[in-house]
Amino acid sequence: MTLYPKLILDALATVRYPGTGKNLVEAEMVADNLRIDGMTVSFSLIFEKPTDPFMKSMLKAAETAIHAYVSPDVQVTITAESKQVARPEVGKFLPQVKNIVGISSGKGGVGKSTVSANLAVALAKLGYKVGLLDADIFGPSMPKMFQVEDARPYAERIDGRDMIIPVEKYGVKLLSIGFFVDPDQATLWRGGMASNALKQLIADAAWGELDYFLIDLPPGTSDIHLTVVQTLAMTGAIVVSTPQAVALADARKGINMFTNDKVNVPILGLVENMAWFTPAELPENKYYLFGKEGAKKLAEEMNVPLLGQIPIVQSICEGGDNGTPVALDEDSVTGRAFLSLAASVVRQVDRRNVEMAPTQIVEMHK
Repeated sequence: MTLYPKLILDALATVRYPGTGKNLVEAEMVADNLRIDGMTVSFSLIFEKPTDPFMKSMLKAAETAIHAYVSPDVQVTITAESKQVARPEVGKFLPQVKNIVGISSGKGGVGKSTVSANLAVALAKLGYKVGLLDADIFGPSMPKMFQVEDARPYAERIDGRDMIIPVEKYGVKLLSIGFFVDPDQATLWRGGMASNALKQLIADAAWGELDYFLIDLPPGTSDIHLTVVQTLAMTGAIVVSTPQAVALADARKGINMFTNDKVNVPILGLVENMAWFTPAELPENKYYLFGKEGAKKLAEEMNVPLLGQIPIVQSICEGGDNGTPVALDEDSVTGRAFLSLAASVVRQVDRRNVEMAPTQIVEMHK
């Protein structure tokens, strides 16, 4: 039997690609590298993405079609090609980012997202290149806090890959799952779906060069936390708590989660949010509504730095609701508090990087 290209292409025309409903030839998925040598045939199928869910089934179906419509004696070799460059391997994400910091809390309601948003803005005001990922998959709040609820990030082809372009506001690059879901509907995702969505926002986004990449993690402990620490080389974690005893108990669990042998992420420090209430008309007065210096005492007990104490003032709530973080106002009590917190975070990160440098040098020479 003599083989020729039309025989092979006619056989491949019987195979339909589920993604478009077209056959492999119509969809122009058969590469122009078809080679025939006696009863041996080789060629490639071209897919849009290297993660195409139908890739394996299409390779098998194409081989089966040639055996069924040409001859079972044909030796077939089919390789897969992709129009897009493959995503980097886990552990090599964000190569242009210098420091990756997770911001966590043991429980909800302690103002973790408010701290994350204002810390990002404060770092940007200090002159650093900052990215902020809203990883609170089930309760994304960053779009509202930055007044970009109507923003719709778009994809752009960069170096052979379709990359999501983050929204930029107040000098901060921002992405949130809130940009891609209906804000009036609950996000009902299983853990695997949430983790995959988060990986896409990390690895398939054009974050570019950043000094600090902040990740606003969901409260408590979940698959999301494990996804982040297993996907990225974390510089460290910040734990947010109020001075209240109930919150401190959960903050202790959060610290233990990160320092666990299986996670092993350094704690950069604690932030005591709602440390005291200060009336706008009496800025020197302090009223300790949730207890006094509880997070400070916990930091001393667990031998971690206290990075800052953030007071409660009405402008924090108003700024979060209006999309104007209080850190923008350097003359306000809370604005100064967040700038001080940002400076503390920078010092702590620099200290850790200096401590890690000898270890990295040893690893390079192994």
